[in-house]
Amino acid sequence: MFKKYALTLLLTLCISGLQAQDFGFSVNASEDPVQWQANIKAENDSLYTLSFSASIAADWHLYCTHSPKGGSQAAIIEFEAAGSSFNLLGDIQETATQKEYSEVFGVTEEFFAKSGTFSQQIVVTDPTLQEVVVNIDYQVCKEVCIAQQERFVLAINKDNQSLNKGVSLEDQKKTKALILPLKNKEILDSGFETSDEDAASLLWTIFGLGLLGGGIALLTPCVFPMIPLTVSFFTKGAANRKKGIANALWYGFFIVFIYVLLSLPFHLFNSIDAQILNTIATNVWLNVFFFLIFIFFAGSFFGFYELNLPASWSNKMDDKATKMGGIFGVFFMALTLALVSFSCTGPILGGLLGSTTLANGGDVATNLTVGMLGFGVALAFPFALFALFPGMLASLPKSGGWMLTVKVVLGFLELGLAFKFLSNADLVAHWGLLKREVFLGIWLLLSIGLTAYLLGVFDKPKKTIHWLRFPWIAASIVFGSFMLLGMLQKTPLSWLSGFPPPSFYSVYEQASDCPLGLNCYKDFETGLAAAAVAQKPILLDFTGWACVNCRRMEENIWSDPEVFQQIRDHFILISLYVDDRAPLAAADQFIFQYSSGRQKAIKTIGQKWGTFQTVNFNAASQPYYLMLSPKLEILAPAIQYTDKEAYSQWLSSGVNAFKNN
Repeated sequence: MFKKYALTLLLTLCISGLQAQDFGFSVNASEDPVQWQANIKAENDSLYTLSFSASIAADWHLYCTHSPKGGSQAAIIEFEAAGSSFNLLGDIQETATQKEYSEVFGVTEEFFAKSGTFSQQIVVTDPTLQEVVVNIDYQVCKEVCIAQQERFVLAINKDNQSLNKGVSLEDQKKTKALILPLKNKEILDSGFETSDEDAASLLWTIFGLGLLGGGIALLTPCVFPMIPLTVSFFTKGAANRKKGIANALWYGFFIVFIYVLLSLPFHLFNSIDAQILNTIATNVWLNVFFFLIFIFFAGSFFGFYELNLPASWSNKMDDKATKMGGIFGVFFMALTLALVSFSCTGPILGGLLGSTTLANGGDVATNLTVGMLGFGVALAFPFALFALFPGMLASLPKSGGWMLTVKVVLGFLELGLAFKFLSNADLVAHWGLLKREVFLGIWLLLSIGLTAYLLGVFDKPKKTIHWLRFPWIAASIVFGSFMLLGMLQKTPLSWLSGFPPPSFYSVYEQASDCPLGLNCYKDFETGLAAAAVAQKPILLDFTGWACVNCRRMEENIWSDPEVFQQIRDHFILISLYVDDRAPLAAADQFIFQYSSGRQKAIKTIGQKWGTFQTVNFNAASQPYYLMLSPKLEILAPAIQYTDKEAYSQWLSSGVNAFKNN
């Protein structure tokens, strides 16, 4: 497994390729920690009291409207049309709150625990007013914090009847139609067919990729020359060898600590709703932004400019290291190294941070921390090793032009990764700019450019080619050859699956726009009707245009002859793209009403199928596969990213369950 991912790493800048929806863990889309109830009460013909009551899960805190600035986000309540159709009478009233000093923010925060109510009186000035629309932006925290928004539509009801949820009858019908009357739903509670062993294996793989990324960063001119200088300082500048070794080991530890610390902020946002994470991961303009960022990173590796943090930062850290001495001084020395080497490590770390924050599926913060741990260990290891065995310093190669070569090679890899992000945006937005062959053509041109650079074509005057370049020249030529064969559709490139656009997203005319040319439906109702006619079970495939592991499953697992035949002959395939930004027809757009009173506008294909997955199957990650009968009986537990044997057995179990029903 490590070899497979290591190849991916080299093609996508050392760990940056671990992309959205990649890791195959389930993401639970359970109920929100806050359940709302809204009400409107007529005091007289023009005076109304609006109230919004929150039921808060145990150990969670909901911050009130007057929680002090500088702390967690205070609730913000907006009354649409206030001042035109009605006026607010007085300030918002709140039930009893609790206070607690936050050591993080240094302020005393005020919040609700277990329950809380906001109340506001309004005076209606427009006799034709039918409803009041209220938006509540709030933050709820436990170990982590979640920012949420609720929208309520309250009817002006002079008979003092119950709340009108603000959803039309047509919207109510569409809401009900999206919720399936599933049978055997308890089967889902048995969980995904993944094991703790798989999860541990994945984390070890990410750690290994982090080591590779840090190892490559070591070879850059910002870091490599620091090894003999720093080790010599510790071993020769200390009062005795034992003290010097101890300081060097502390130095290595603090390097690891600093890089792991960079992942801490992501843990604060790790409980954001999974569907929101998917929206971020497949956001067109965010992917375009990362494309531009990586182009910028590549420019720095090519030497057009330097990426440096403000010199005052490193000067201050260096000054503190000199003045403080001891362990604290060693810490500031490690911090100085991190700042000084940023021009080389920054783009590599940017790849890790960028791709992991876009990740949807699995514990994103944990994945990032493990990757950062591997990166830090790789950087720190030489300092500890050579401090223990200073005689080995003589075996280190001399600093020189070879480090510039490493930077330029990394620049080409950064460009390749940049176009992966642009490809994500293109797929989701259906621009049609980077079809599979165009994407492979760009990577082919980058391979040609890298080969030409390694051959010394751009050197003036031309330098002798060092023999160590030849393996890399050969690798670049072989890689480019595969890109050419892929463009001509002479090879499936299964070893690269997930990174180029899917095979059906092609400049060539395709018999089907479904994976591998299979017959599939992209609307659930249509597929369900086809299953009822054919009397076949449904293979429900929740996928995404920018989902790397979805492509890996299709091109590596579904392409297996046995699996392909099972899907083709025994199932009705329904593929639902949860990141599709194409708008629904105007008649199909509606407001989805949650049981809590919360509302969500369903305007795009992706919003519809993402909500469909969440409300019916309590999950929001991709790939996510289910088998249903035409009578909506769940035939087996859901499964996600897995191997061929497990997937084939899973399909067989569904077919057998369907026959036995």
